[in-house]
Amino acid sequence: MNDPVNPSHYKDGAIECIDAIESSMTPEAFAGYCKGNVQKYIWRYEKKDALTGLKKARWYLDRLISLYED
Repeated sequence: MNDPVNPSHYKDGAIECIDAIESSMTPEAFAGYCKGNVQKYIWRYEKKDALTGLKKARWYLDRLISLYED
């Protein structure tokens, strides 16, 4: 099944793209990256597929929250 929020091609190869991005940044920079993506998807969710945009915002928000839980 194709997941529009986290599609399978994001996970091609030995490491998932988001994990490579996180590894290339400081924890503070990665938190800012996640926050920016939350803001981006909230900003434009009404312009495209609203539900998918909101789910993408939630995905990044959950990732941001997990940084503070760990």
